[in-house]
Amino acid sequence: MNETAPSSAATSTVLHRVPFYETDAMGVVHHSNYVRYLELARIRWMEEHHRPYREYVDADRHFATTRVEVDYKRATRFDEEVAITCWLEWLRGASMRMAYRLEAPEGIVAVAATEHALVDTQGRVRRIPAADREQMRTLLAG
Repeated sequence: MNETAPSSAATSTVLHRVPFYETDAMGVVHHSNYVRYLELARIRWMEEHHRPYREYVDADRHFATTRVEVDYKRATRFDEEVAITCWLEWLRGASMRMAYRLEAPEGIVAVAATEHALVDTQGRVRRIPAADREQMRTLLAG
């Protein structure tokens, strides 16, 4: 996984200040919260660069998560502000891969990637509409 987005990639960044309830008994952010952070950034990326996710929902479509990879670099603690930067890594007929860099003031917290398949409300895989694919291709890294 890349630690930084290629200069050609369209990126979005979400700032998240860690609330106490996201920490565990050791005082660090519980690993399950990172998946939520990735979701926040992916939805922001779609809104800023493609179209709001709610338009897919209104059309009875969803980008189901099919894979999550997180490489943790250091612990994150209560009240730290984490910048979650997201970009589109690849795009196929019915799927896409997003990459992420999570950074706090002291440095990189994690790098991550998620893969998603476009599905209907019954869970059947559907092709990403051609016009959407063409527009999203212009946002690709590399």
